[in-house]
Amino acid sequence: MAEKNQQGNGAGQDINQLLKVRRDKLKDLQEAGKDPFVITKFDQTHHSSDVMGIYTEHEKKLLSGRETPDVEGLDDAQKKQVLNDDYNERRAIMDASPITVSIAGRMMFKRVMGKASFCNIQDLKGKIQVYVARDAIGEESYADFKKSDIGDIFGVRGFAFRTKTGEISVHAQEMILLTKSLQILPEKFHGLTDTDTRYRQRYVDLIMNPEVKDTFLKRSQIIKEIRNFLDARDFIEVETPMLVPNAGGAAARPFETHFNALNEDVKLRISLELYLKRLIVGGMERVYEIGRVFRNEGVDTRHNPEFTLMELYQAYTDYEGMMELTESMFRYLAEKVCGSTKISYNGIEIDLGKPFARLTMNDAIKKYAGIDFDAVSDDTAAKKLADEHHIEYEERHTKGDIVNLFFEEFCEKELIQPTFIMDHPIEISPLTKKKPSDPSKVERFELFINTWEMCNAYSELNDPIDQRERFAAQDAAFEAGDEEANHTDEDFLNALEIGMPPTGGIGYGIDRLVMLLTDSQAIRDVLLFPTMKTLGGKDQ
Repeated sequence: MAEKNQQGNGAGQDINQLLKVRRDKLKDLQEAGKDPFVITKFDQTHHSSDVMGIYTEHEKKLLSGRETPDVEGLDDAQKKQVLNDDYNERRAIMDASPITVSIAGRMMFKRVMGKASFCNIQDLKGKIQVYVARDAIGEESYADFKKSDIGDIFGVRGFAFRTKTGEISVHAQEMILLTKSLQILPEKFHGLTDTDTRYRQRYVDLIMNPEVKDTFLKRSQIIKEIRNFLDARDFIEVETPMLVPNAGGAAARPFETHFNALNEDVKLRISLELYLKRLIVGGMERVYEIGRVFRNEGVDTRHNPEFTLMELYQAYTDYEGMMELTESMFRYLAEKVCGSTKISYNGIEIDLGKPFARLTMNDAIKKYAGIDFDAVSDDTAAKKLADEHHIEYEERHTKGDIVNLFFEEFCEKELIQPTFIMDHPIEISPLTKKKPSDPSKVERFELFINTWEMCNAYSELNDPIDQRERFAAQDAAFEAGDEEANHTDEDFLNALEIGMPPTGGIGYGIDRLVMLLTDSQAIRDVLLFPTMKTLGGKDQ
């Protein structure tokens, strides 16, 4: 049955007057001893979709073998009578063995029709129609219900039935107002579409846009399945510090703060890497962490300064082992969450079922830009090429930095299907093992899907002498103006001197992965509360 949104009955009235009416209704309820805010609990036995599923199965069982009446050849009045009699007979059979339910949720629509009304209750799993009759819930309760507003939260006790139009509904025997809504929800047909308001008032967005809630339920499922996948491979989930003296493990500017109790400046972590590697040193052979990291950088459709990162480290393997794990995990997640290894993003089919392509970074540049950096002799020659191709760089940049800039400019936009980009320049990989066959490169890969970097992995550097030299180069880069450079971490170096076994490690941007598997266009669409500029000195 189509419901009418009763919110429209105040059209043209001043919003403040409408809000006052709601508060006056609450005051009347309180003075009558019916304050909804004193209620502490409600026994919710079912959600909306549960009721529909259970009723459908119960109906199949009780009405098995019953055929739809033949109305061929009957006039309209006769057809109506026959079908009405059939409905009443079916209803009598079902009502003799009722399914009693207690549901709870927000009233989104209400249609009052004299002594009986219909409303829609929205809960975690969807919406269900509720039939509210004066004779069933009592005259006083029905009068209170008629005064209720869209947005009020009700507990409903009753039994499931199917209306003449075929809609599974709940026949209310008790309507309990659990929360009085004192604000006005956006108008039904236009909903909440302004993106800025949606992100700032996510609670309203979740109410008005069911697909938004579906995205975040799927996000939860993705993280759950990641844990299931890694648990099956004997990984241990751990937690490491967020406040750190040295924010290393990635190329990013950290947020800084002051720890009053110790009178020390500390930073919010930009990565999980260095503490997880300490655990590998300690003998925890397979570890992972899913946690928030913080990078003091800009905001765009794929970046938020506070985001969820997963890093894992596995002893006695290398970046080849990380490629196998990554390919297997992405395929597993697509099957579990999306039901197929073929997914669609923005109308483009992406096949996670095929073996992922593999290209070295230099081969990718050769393929998409026509330049062979293996034949480029030094920094000067690399910068000359950058000038010829209008690639901006800084004076401190080396050949390795230029290679990366070329890759970003010419290659990333071409990588739609899953592709491992391997063997990065050593200059941009301070924590990675060198390739034995070419010390100017390292055993590193990034996975690209839909032009996005989805993860970053290494054969981890476990030589403490080499690592100290790499840190020194990063310190020099910082002094030369690179605010994203790493700093020497003496405790981490001490851990490496104790001895870290050969190890493969990888980091995944969880938010970007969720974007891919939910076909979401911006990172803010998969963050419940994305970073927003405050309005007038306070978040609004």
